[in-house]
Amino acid sequence: MRYYPVNLDIKNRHCLVVGGGRVGLRKVKTLIECGASVTVISPEVEDELQLLSKNTAITIKQRPYRSTDLDNMFLVIGATDNEDLNRRISEDAEKVNMLCNIADRPKVCNFILPAIIRRGDLVLTVSTSGKSPAFAKKLKTDLENEFGGEYADFLRLMGAVRKKLLSMKHAPEAHKHLFERLIDGNLVDHIRNEDIRAIDALLFTVLGQGYTFEGLTTSDSQDHGV
Repeated sequence: MRYYPVNLDIKNRHCLVVGGGRVGLRKVKTLIECGASVTVISPEVEDELQLLSKNTAITIKQRPYRSTDLDNMFLVIGATDNEDLNRRISEDAEKVNMLCNIADRPKVCNFILPAIIRRGDLVLTVSTSGKSPAFAKKLKTDLENEFGGEYADFLRLMGAVRKKLLSMKHAPEAHKHLFERLIDGNLVDHIRNEDIRAIDALLFTVLGQGYTFEGLTTSDSQDHGV
């Protein structure tokens, strides 16, 4: 296996995207969703990128790429249709041991980007190790149909339960059987069906008094400033 699967925390990290077209726009959107501080280098930039820069942490420099653009960057993504420029970006990144992805060119990347499905805190990724992006796209569509928005609510609830148990000084390993019972009790299905009565009944059976869907999720929203 060539690739080492990993999830990177890029919040507030400086990331560079070279290329201001449609591909560059997609890469920028994903980086922004993950909290990165993004710089875009390109002589020409999509109008949507320009609009995005007014409301998010994007710096746009409308000029050709320079090797010094990698200074103080955490990672770089090449999103141009210029093969010579893509190769140069890759070589520059290699010289300074920087994470580098060149769109649709796995041979000159030291990491590749999987297809991503997000449902709140649930993140599913699909990779074919660069062998078949079309198949990865197909699998992504299948997973999007299988995992709906109920999984975001499910994880939000489970996180609130875990936080409350930890606040009572319960050892984390002591929670395992409780969460397994909630999962085996079809909690996801109850959330999908918006059956609050069934959710609360399951919470009471497994956890006892003081655990309700509304109480837990309302508290969690307030904690996160929602």
